[in-house]
Amino acid sequence: MRGEDPGQAAIFSYLTLEQRIPADHPLRAIRRLTDRALEQISGELDLLYAATGRPSIAPERLLRALLLMVLYSVRSERQLMEQLNYNLLFRWFVGLEMDDEVWDVTVFTKNRERLIRGEVSQKLLAAVLAEAQEKQLLSAEHFTVDGTLIQAWAASRSFQEKSDPPAPGQGSGHGGEVLLRDKVESKTDPEARLYKKAKADKSVPSYQGHALMESRRAGWWWGHKPVARPRRRSGRQRWRCWSKWSNRRGSEGAGRRSRWEPTPSIKTRSL
Repeated sequence: MRGEDPGQAAIFSYLTLEQRIPADHPLRAIRRLTDRALEQISGELDLLYAATGRPSIAPERLLRALLLMVLYSVRSERQLMEQLNYNLLFRWFVGLEMDDEVWDVTVFTKNRERLIRGEVSQKLLAAVLAEAQEKQLLSAEHFTVDGTLIQAWAASRSFQEKSDPPAPGQGSGHGGEVLLRDKVESKTDPEARLYKKAKADKSVPSYQGHALMESRRAGWWWGHKPVARPRRRSGRQRWRCWSKWSNRRGSEGAGRRSRWEPTPSIKTRSL
């Protein structure tokens, strides 16, 4: 017997968001880990807000939403808000009920500087790493410090000539050579630079990123996105990345310096 296709007229739902999410969904473990880390930095989040006034959107929800952007490669915050409006999985992870109103996209714009100024993302990742170290999930014996390119959202056509380029001999190239990046700048993302991985590649707006990876379990330990610098310094930057991490680890990391074996890195060419 063929089943009917009635209209969707139901108003009430007797299942909670918690019941709709599969018990073995990967986001469940990530949510528990994130909540424990947010609880540890709750006191530092209090310092970023005034004691009186109208309540803001909870910073914990903003951070969970931004984490979803990374996990699911959501292209923009506006698209994220669209997903939060109808995606029950996203609503559950952020902490919204099915009937809760989604905040305006400009909330991210107004709170981004506050979160960056308070180094909230760094503290959140540090809390996650601290828990991983307590459970002995990380090892200082085998790790890799490497550099890569992070493509910027700026378009190539946004690069225009600077009004005050450096004088000859005062550029960022070898011996003070004035490079193309010293002459042009993106109007939408001034920190982006034109880079390419090889001579035959096309240069694209990018950042130089340095990351510290734990080789045994492929865990990301530490990262740094410096302002673009000459290519000749990239190796020193990666070494400073390791040195900064080893100082945080104390004697455990410093005592294993001789075990460091870097893998071939992606060589970046700056214009």
